[in-house]
Amino acid sequence: MREPNAIDFWRGLALVTIFVNHIPGNTFERYTYSQYGISDAAELFVFLAGWSIGIATRGRDGMPEPRLKSVLRLLSRTIEVYRAQLTVMLMALAMIAGTALLLDNPLILEWHNAGTFFADPIQTVVGVVLLTHQLGFFNILPLYVVLLGIAPVFILLARVSRIAALALSGGLYLLSLVEEWNLPSWPGQGDWFFDPLCWQLLLVLGFVLQDWSRQSGTLTLWARRLIPAGIVIVIVGIVLSVLDLRPDPLSVPEPRLIFTFDKTYLSPARLIHFIGVLLAFHAVYPVLAPRIGPVVNYLSRLGRNSLAVFSMGSVLSLGGQLLRFWTGGGLLVDILVISSGVLALGFVAWFVEWRSRKPRARA
Repeated sequence: MREPNAIDFWRGLALVTIFVNHIPGNTFERYTYSQYGISDAAELFVFLAGWSIGIATRGRDGMPEPRLKSVLRLLSRTIEVYRAQLTVMLMALAMIAGTALLLDNPLILEWHNAGTFFADPIQTVVGVVLLTHQLGFFNILPLYVVLLGIAPVFILLARVSRIAALALSGGLYLLSLVEEWNLPSWPGQGDWFFDPLCWQLLLVLGFVLQDWSRQSGTLTLWARRLIPAGIVIVIVGIVLSVLDLRPDPLSVPEPRLIFTFDKTYLSPARLIHFIGVLLAFHAVYPVLAPRIGPVVNYLSRLGRNSLAVFSMGSVLSLGGQLLRFWTGGGLLVDILVISSGVLALGFVAWFVEWRSRKPRARA
């Protein structure tokens, strides 16, 4: 088990934030950082995934591991995430159906795009397996599956030239914005909530920056120099968010996705804001770690076991939504839901690490 570190800490914070934000309308949602900026925890989660890939695909000596080993490592992780998505989807559908039966309210079957499954289970089961049918708030893991699936192309290219990998990724991102390319949903209408063709840029950016920081101190030097610029971007994001200043998608020029704050396509404004957040807060962890040790340890444990914690967090957030609907919500219900949920995430992380411990050899 690795010691607490900045990557796991920030990933743990993103997991808690996603859990809270996936229970819309709760009292604590207004205190998450996603309410005070253009980007949110999803950007942080994907970027850190790319950074982690950069660490995982190198040996202890810092040299890149063999190409085939890296590809197989990513393929194994892809299968693991895919399996987790199928599991949480099944659990979510069962929770929605069970609540509809318990409350004798068939309208609950329509929650978060679940109605398609219950109305047309034959086609929708195929869609669930193909990841083309997704429930609301259960659409980050499908994105992650696709990103991991295409990651070997960019990672192997980056070993030849980081600039070439960024150019390919950036070109695909810009073309997807201009042409509005996305993966289609099926059997329902519409497209994926997170467009992998755009969000891949964050994953590649995380990988390339990790590789650059390992080989040179130039990135660290410039990151420190640009902290004031990051703070300015964060302040602008707070003003835009608090005053609810957003461009009207119907009045902006073409290509419209370049000028909007669209989350599906990771619009440039969201990307710039996230980079500003990175610059403003990248040096905060060394200051926080000695002062809030228990919190750092807790969040780092969540980050170390991100897949299990995220999967359980998705299920728990749906449970929180259903409980708030049943009880009518309120401060006491929100305190119960959020506090018990965050503790449950910690238990999941502890349990995963407990299971992975090797038994001590008997004397």
